[in-house]
Amino acid sequence: MARDRGELNREGFARYKDDVRKEGKPFFPYGLFHDTVMSLVVVGVIVALAIIWYVDADGTEAGILGPWYAPPAEPGTTEFIPRPDWYFYFLFYLLRIFKWPESVFIATVGIPTICLILLIGLPFYDRRRERHPLRRPVAMTAALLTVVAMGVLTWKGATAREALGSELVLAVPEWAERQGFADNAEAVRGAELFAQSGCMNCHVYLGEGNANLGAPDLSAIGETNDATYFVQYLTNPAAFGNNVMGSYAYLGEENLAALGEFLASSKGPAGD
Repeated sequence: MARDRGELNREGFARYKDDVRKEGKPFFPYGLFHDTVMSLVVVGVIVALAIIWYVDADGTEAGILGPWYAPPAEPGTTEFIPRPDWYFYFLFYLLRIFKWPESVFIATVGIPTICLILLIGLPFYDRRRERHPLRRPVAMTAALLTVVAMGVLTWKGATAREALGSELVLAVPEWAERQGFADNAEAVRGAELFAQSGCMNCHVYLGEGNANLGAPDLSAIGETNDATYFVQYLTNPAAFGNNVMGSYAYLGEENLAALGEFLASSKGPAGD
């Protein structure tokens, strides 16, 4: 009776292992040759990409691999939204699933660490000789679920929309109307800066923004202090005991004055 392919493969593998055990396979030249070939392949790919990039881009217009250089970063920008590299999108989106502060530890440390430990321990707890995928249902199921989960989270992270300052600015007239500072041009300008400066990535204002990071709701913050206090606070939050919030001194005195006026005018919607 003809033997199946799996049995033939196992016999061939057993013969190979027996030959290696009897004759050995020295690092030189076998291992050294393999490492040298792969190193040359990697270096060759890097050199080829560098050449393509240099020839394809002229420094002003981006080619296939991008321009030679980009404009200097603008620290005072209000439109840039930081995002991770694509291979971290799955972790990026995982943070959206787990809410701060009760469960964010699970997304940042718990799940990645558990997966890494299971991967490192694989040679120790999976010691079966069988390597055919169809005869390893548990391992294959776990691998497929991991790949699918990472793929879905990567896609969700890549397509996730962030609240752009230009979109939030559209809500400023409504804020001004509800808060009663529509006739205060300085406060309105401060509200626009507030919408554009990323403040709502941590704070909530009139029901909009991010409530997951534990930062206070600023809808009625103006009931506590005046504009001068808010300017000083924004300039150096650490002086007021806030070591989490960064300084907004880079916005300049004029913009800080507008933000302070806006915050001082935010005393809560009339009638609420």
